[in-house]
Amino acid sequence: MEFTDSYKQSGPCCFSPDSRFLAVAVDYRLVIRDVNSLKVVQLYTCVDKISYVEWALDSEYILCGLYKRPMVQAWSLTQPEWTCKIDEGPAGIAYARWSPDSRHILTTSEFQLRLTVWSLVNTACVHVQWPKHASKGVSFTQDGKFAAVCTRRDCKDYVNLLSCHTWEIMGTFAVDTVDLAGIEWSPDDSAIVVWDSLLEYKVLIYSPDGRCLSKYQAYESGLGVKSVAWSPCGQFLAMGSYDQILRALNHLTWKNFAEFMHVSTIRSPCGAVVYKEVDEPFQLDMSGLCLNDDFPHGMQGDCPESAADGNSRVKYKLMDIPINLPSQKPTMDKPNPKQGIGLLSWSNDSQYLFTRNDSMPTVLWIWDIRHLELRAVLVQKEPIRAAAWDPTCPRIVLCTGSGHLYMWSPSGACCINVPLPNFMVTDLKWNSDGSCLLLKDRESFCCAAMVPMLPDISEDSSDG
Repeated sequence: MEFTDSYKQSGPCCFSPDSRFLAVAVDYRLVIRDVNSLKVVQLYTCVDKISYVEWALDSEYILCGLYKRPMVQAWSLTQPEWTCKIDEGPAGIAYARWSPDSRHILTTSEFQLRLTVWSLVNTACVHVQWPKHASKGVSFTQDGKFAAVCTRRDCKDYVNLLSCHTWEIMGTFAVDTVDLAGIEWSPDDSAIVVWDSLLEYKVLIYSPDGRCLSKYQAYESGLGVKSVAWSPCGQFLAMGSYDQILRALNHLTWKNFAEFMHVSTIRSPCGAVVYKEVDEPFQLDMSGLCLNDDFPHGMQGDCPESAADGNSRVKYKLMDIPINLPSQKPTMDKPNPKQGIGLLSWSNDSQYLFTRNDSMPTVLWIWDIRHLELRAVLVQKEPIRAAAWDPTCPRIVLCTGSGHLYMWSPSGACCINVPLPNFMVTDLKWNSDGSCLLLKDRESFCCAAMVPMLPDISEDSSDG
């Protein structure tokens, strides 16, 4: 892995969908860099500090959300003189996003009064009244032909299906939720999943014509669903709950076929490999070292930074089972308790998924769906800030706000030192082809060139 120098940033950073460019917000300026050289190819000046950045799917346009003003500005990479400015006036703008055709921008006004579709082709606009959420509640099909928009009126939740060609409402149906929390099309566009708020466990599967295909409710009288994710193949739907259990439905019967518990103690006969982050002291052999009067006294300042910081380095240690995992009890007198499955993500081949139970913030769980078992556990020294799958292979990279990266694949796990002074990795993002990794510090960023992962020789070999 090779690292670049660090560069300044003060807000959102994201790769273009074609992996050629990197957009970086620096106060009120938007800097477009070439991914390979990180040279500046475009520089745009906005009228206020940038709160949000999103590329169009064709990588030709990019929008900046200036939510403090509130306003949206859009730019073209191929036509530098082209600009677009969207201002909703007194209604304000709480969120903005691109449509799949890269020629329309969808904005949600403050207080969810309306959702507006703005055309960059003919400057026409279409309104949808009473959207349910600002940033959530909108999902597009994979082919980009239809959008599902959640609305609420008369104390009832609805799903509106819009044509992304004409932006006309093709159909509307009510959903059986008390307070709809989210919606997502399945990867094959054959079903829509809707889930209720955290106060009630309810997951509903609808067909595009509004028929309820399935209703899943794991329990009653308890906090409900916290995270939901379709597998890339579309055959599985994973749900993380506040009861610290991961459940998975299959797409044929919509029945629960797997439940994975996040226990505080891992015992036999569990076959998972447990990696624990530890400090390993450097072993220096000084028996053959001889100093004389000609030795320059200033050389001690050239010692490695890691040695100067305590003569230690970070590595993973394989732990024996049984093992107790670090956990914390949520405070019951405060809202939004730190418990439940807050982080959930599938690998690109749909074989693995990782989770983080928020009451165990330093532990990452990796599950094998093919064998329905726990594959590995990573125990970090600090709470996990971010984790992401390589978009091309089953490889995870995670960060904890330290000067290290942590990587897992079916062949093993490792710790990687970021060779930049005082660079603490607080967030990370992959580009779409898996060749580059964006690492963010509090006020700077760098990129890391990734080496393609070799195929696993033995699928059932134990991790090392």
